[in-house]
Amino acid sequence: MIHARITGTGSYLPERVMTNHDLEQIVDTSDSWIRERTGIEQRHIAAEGQLTSDLAEPAARRALAAAGRVPEEVDLIIVATTTPDRTFPSTACLLQQKLGIHGSPAFDVQAVCTGFVYALSVADKFIKTGAARCALVVGAETLSRIVNWSDRNTCVLFADGAGAVVVEASDEPGIIRTDIHADGSYESLLTTVKPDPETTDPERLADGTAFIEMRGNEVFRMAVNTLGRIVDQTMEAAGMSPDEIDWLVPHQANIRIIQATARKLGMSMDRVVVTVDRHGNTSAASVPLALDAAVRDGRIKRGDVILTEAFGGGFTWGSALLRY
Repeated sequence: MIHARITGTGSYLPERVMTNHDLEQIVDTSDSWIRERTGIEQRHIAAEGQLTSDLAEPAARRALAAAGRVPEEVDLIIVATTTPDRTFPSTACLLQQKLGIHGSPAFDVQAVCTGFVYALSVADKFIKTGAARCALVVGAETLSRIVNWSDRNTCVLFADGAGAVVVEASDEPGIIRTDIHADGSYESLLTTVKPDPETTDPERLADGTAFIEMRGNEVFRMAVNTLGRIVDQTMEAAGMSPDEIDWLVPHQANIRIIQATARKLGMSMDRVVVTVDRHGNTSAASVPLALDAAVRDGRIKRGDVILTEAFGGGFTWGSALLRY
């Protein structure tokens, strides 16, 4: 039987760091307010002209190096993003060009914050059916481009970055199970809209940009309840119990949501990878960013069992259980 296994991880963050104190100069907020409600202390912001594919490329190269692979060996590229470089071609095709890869399928997946879990699930199916043997799966975002910097409820949350994994065919079990879901009836709770030009930079509105709008309290309640159910579903279907999990690598949206999921699993926060304080919410990039951080600092080791989960606009949600 063919299994799919993560063989390398990589990540990249833009150089510019925006702290909560920086945000105090932009909107009516405070460092203590942001920390208390979100756990975020700082976030990275892409430079002018730095596109999503520009973040994805170094993350992808680092993942390939960690896996001991060269770009020519990749036969599938999937990029999870909500903020593509262009309407078309896909960011995956643009990344393919930057890496000098020719001929292999390359496409984007758009499931907002659950995007990486969706993309990992797709790659898993490609590998297990024999349609691919070495897949590059990337989550990359430049969310700062669709943030309304006049909206203090959302501008403190979102940030930029990229994370990547190499998924290869293996004789040993790797990705144990993935579960992905969506329910479009909640689309209005977390979406993009074109705001009132009187409260937004008119130059940014001129390019047709729509900005993130979120009904935070309702999204929070839905996220906590939904992630609890998806965790139960995945663990039960895999025939495993929470005490068999070595690490929880959650979507980095809000420290309170992360803590609630850990409590649901009965896990100590010592076994939860948290990067939201340093990265903010990087949507589809947040899970692979957190995974790479924990692999590179030595917390996650070969053979460890990892549960990832995410919840995003759509609503979309999903989880992946894997042995690293």
